[in-house]
Amino acid sequence: MSFLVLSLILLTVFASACAQLVLKLGVADQKMQAAMQSGIYDSALAALFSPFIWFGLIIYALSVVLWLWVLSKVDLSVAYPFVGIGFVVTMLFGILLLNENVTPMRIIGTILIVGGCVLVGRSA
Repeated sequence: MSFLVLSLILLTVFASACAQLVLKLGVADQKMQAAMQSGIYDSALAALFSPFIWFGLIIYALSVVLWLWVLSKVDLSVAYPFVGIGFVVTMLFGILLLNENVTPMRIIGTILIVGGCVLVGRSA
């Protein structure tokens, strides 16, 4: 696997994790929370006018475009396991930016995922 392809895989995974963070910030907004209590119509309307939701979707869409290029260069069975690295990035976002409580079991599970990603990456 070339350095360029590996870099784009990692960029795509990071961008996707960033999109999840921004989407989480969007749904955590007070207006969004209130709308979600009112029902699906109000939730959809609030999401439609949420800058965080839009920004998260844009980041995610850009990551999909990059991912399509990656898939044109490497086997799916090689590229897709790297998506597991997103678990690490999102866990770090949760801990560092959202003050989420992360249990030792979740940390161990995440380490196992990273180990699998390393093994798959080295097999390419």
